[in-house]
Amino acid sequence: MADPYSTLGISKSATEAEIKSAYRKLAKELHPDRNKDNPKASEKFSDVTKAYDLLSDKAKRAQFDRGEIDADGNPAMPFGFGGGGGGFRGDPRGQPQGGFGGFGGDGADFGDIFEGLFGGRGGGGPFGFGGHSAPPAKGANVGYRLSVSFIDAATLAMQRITLSDGKTIDLKLPAGVETGTQMRLAGKGQPGPGGNGDGIVTIAVKDHPFFERDGDNIRLDLPVTLNEAVRGAKIKVPTVDGPVMLSIPAGSTSGKVMRLKGKGFSRKGGGRGDQLVRLMVDLPANDADLAKALEGWTDSRAVRADLGV
Repeated sequence: MADPYSTLGISKSATEAEIKSAYRKLAKELHPDRNKDNPKASEKFSDVTKAYDLLSDKAKRAQFDRGEIDADGNPAMPFGFGGGGGGFRGDPRGQPQGGFGGFGGDGADFGDIFEGLFGGRGGGGPFGFGGHSAPPAKGANVGYRLSVSFIDAATLAMQRITLSDGKTIDLKLPAGVETGTQMRLAGKGQPGPGGNGDGIVTIAVKDHPFFERDGDNIRLDLPVTLNEAVRGAKIKVPTVDGPVMLSIPAGSTSGKVMRLKGKGFSRKGGGRGDQLVRLMVDLPANDADLAKALEGWTDSRAVRADLGV
């Protein structure tokens, strides 16, 4: 993988917020659901997710910046060895898989090599070191993509996911969930000598036909008839929790925003956002009765005076 900073299009001094913002933008553009006819987009989506996985982890980012690991999370080549095709043979998640290139022969154990260099476990080696072998590596992490409906994300509905071993588990979505949110499933990755790796679930929240997210709030444009707007009315309004009744004040105009408290997304700090309902007066086309009713009546207000016309 290329340099993770370049992959996300950010500088090495980028803040956590800038890293998250860059990832969200790219993940939305490249998500496979939106690029079904473009296989390269799926590859790029995988790359930006791996870059975000590294840079969003403070410890991994610091290791990368110090040159201790590469962009794939593999340990950097120690002591300058590895010329002529040497290096770790790792899986895409950066877990060593045995061999250490440049030493001749497959299946060399990394711990054994260090034991030879530093005199074994607790022994005084030829260099005077009393080093210990590296701890056994955990298995590779396994990545999953979970597509969640808008309403399920807003209400934190339980989600079922099938793991690589065929087993299914139910996941509780975290408050504040959004596209790009990652959940770690401890021990649900590949097996390894040091234990299983983890499962990393990346969430993608689907768009909704008429709800729109605005931070923790949800916006809805609500059509109302002329008589409902003029006389006022109680009307049924959809929310992510189901329909509720809303009282429209008499004399309401298009663009008036009404608030349904607690009908938005769950907040990370607790509670929920609101649903903001914008009234849109919907007039019938070519209605003879309406035209007749307005005969002789004119609204003489200067409604565009604030616009300078």
